[in-house]
Amino acid sequence: MADKFIVRLTDQAPAAHWGGNATISFDQDGALVHLSEQETLKTIQKAGRSVAQQGIQAVELQGDAWCTESQWAFYQGFVSPKLLDGVTFCDNAQSDLAELQALKTAAIWTRQMINGTAEDIYPESLAGKAAEFIQSLAPEHVSYQIIKGKALLEHQWIGIHEVGRGSERPPVLLELDFNPTGDEDAPVAAALVGKGITFDSGGYSIKPSEGMLTMKCDMGGAATVTAGLAIAIQRGIDKRIKLFLCCAENLISGHAYKLGDILTYKNGTTVEIVNTDAEGRLVLADGLMAAGETGAPLIIDAATLTGAALVAVGQEYNALFGLDKELVSDVQQFAQEEFEAAWPLPLEKWHQNNCPSAYADTANSRAQKGGGYGGASNAAGFLSRFVPNEGQGWVHIDLAASFQNNAGSQWASGATTLGMRTVARTLQAKA
Repeated sequence: MADKFIVRLTDQAPAAHWGGNATISFDQDGALVHLSEQETLKTIQKAGRSVAQQGIQAVELQGDAWCTESQWAFYQGFVSPKLLDGVTFCDNAQSDLAELQALKTAAIWTRQMINGTAEDIYPESLAGKAAEFIQSLAPEHVSYQIIKGKALLEHQWIGIHEVGRGSERPPVLLELDFNPTGDEDAPVAAALVGKGITFDSGGYSIKPSEGMLTMKCDMGGAATVTAGLAIAIQRGIDKRIKLFLCCAENLISGHAYKLGDILTYKNGTTVEIVNTDAEGRLVLADGLMAAGETGAPLIIDAATLTGAALVAVGQEYNALFGLDKELVSDVQQFAQEEFEAAWPLPLEKWHQNNCPSAYADTANSRAQKGGGYGGASNAAGFLSRFVPNEGQGWVHIDLAASFQNNAGSQWASGATTLGMRTVARTLQAKA
């Protein structure tokens, strides 16, 4: 008997006793996934989830019908927080095993980070693990520094410091330089910025227990841009790219930042804190300014930033924002080419003024539940205050699809990795 469960694709209808609409059936050799003309990849992913739910731990994909994308779809449905691999890919003329291995390497790391507990994945450990991961892929081309605790103030990274100062575990900014050119003076082609809130209690604007339970996932932006860079490296990108991860725990203590505080950022912008649970944009502001200082013509940030994006696009899409409409349109196309759904939401210059303050240039939100109407656009408007070139060359990804609170027909609970391929393709096409 084989050690691995065999799964094959077929365009034949299932036998009548399986039901006319069955997408998966079983025989003495294993499982057959029955393809339909509509939503083929979704059907295959659901089949992967169905096989995993039978308690099967290891499968082998066989047959000439498999291609790169169908194998990846099955893998995405099969894996879970408790089983990060277990799929042996099929080597045939339609499949790129190197690409599948690159995706799997990035996906496993991403799931380990996002699904990991806040006790294990804390600001300094997240930064260190990200640096080690990228360095393992290109050891001769990667250098980095981690700016920690009060040293953040010396560099004027006020947002990261303020959000993270309530925790005993200090906030950090990871600055990583991937430079395959061999020229230390080479221009930076792109900069990536990720929200790395390793646990979000909401601070003094405290979340309810049910809303706080999954907040280990609030560093999904940091994991996603790191994974995107990892895929691009494995695909052979030869441009200089910098990575900035803004890492903090948003906790309550006598040292925590408070409602009514006013932060003065490095670019002179003053921000009144009206909601300590709108912390992601506060740390990203530092990362975006750091990215701007590199002179990179392309800046991509990713974050699990707003519940408003979830309300707008659901958990099937990531939301895209930018003042550079052509770039946003391109990124949407790149997402489609990578089979990751993304959809643009409104962002105009006037969104910068949608969180007014009587005491500062802007507030960090509105003092309303969820930030009021248009909360995702208002958050993006806040971020746009901190990017160079009037927002040209910058795209913001609000990762509504990066995490599933509960298992469904396509996904296990936890991280989905959706967004990492979009970042990688954008780097390849635009850097």
